[in-house]
Amino acid sequence: MVFVIIDYGTGNSGSILNMLRKVGVEGCVSSDPEVIKNSKALILPGVGAFDNAIKKFDESGLKSLIEEEVLVNKKPFLGVCLGMQLLFDKSEEGVLSGLGWIPGSVKRFNFDNIDVNLKVPHMGWSVVNSPNNSELFFEGFEEHRFYFVHSFHVVCDPKYVIGTAQYGYEFICAVRKDNIWATQFHPEKSHKFGIQLFKQFVNLVC
Repeated sequence: MVFVIIDYGTGNSGSILNMLRKVGVEGCVSSDPEVIKNSKALILPGVGAFDNAIKKFDESGLKSLIEEEVLVNKKPFLGVCLGMQLLFDKSEEGVLSGLGWIPGSVKRFNFDNIDVNLKVPHMGWSVVNSPNNSELFFEGFEEHRFYFVHSFHVVCDPKYVIGTAQYGYEFICAVRKDNIWATQFHPEKSHKFGIQLFKQFVNLVC
């Protein structure tokens, strides 16, 4: 059984596939329903605009199958960057509804009420803290640093939050609900920290 990166026409699939190979697991990029059904875990990548991505996901014909696998069969799932934002109810970036798997919304960075002059998108390396000591993160490093490229961040109930970072203010950058994990940052572009995170995800799955 393989780790399947869902192919729905948008996303950083190649980089994630390379990272899976680095941590020693079999992975593939696929939209084949049988491959998805027989997968060990599912990964949803995403780059670009919210409405365009959710539209492509809807048009892929995979939505009902993915929801059955993840929400009913409880297959382990990892969303990455925009693939995390799509899991929520809505986004200020667009008008279409998200998947609604996790209650919450996606907001644009807004520094109107604080005395900072920061550019959007937030781009570069930031330290990630895990307020609930999530098993997705790991021991052995003094700090966890991951690579970000995003203009929007999620807002949700703290009970789902497993990672936060700072950019003008503290924002949510990793969440978990049952068998669903997701990160705003790009672990596939985060070198040794990303490698270790994928190892942790594989350990949780296997």
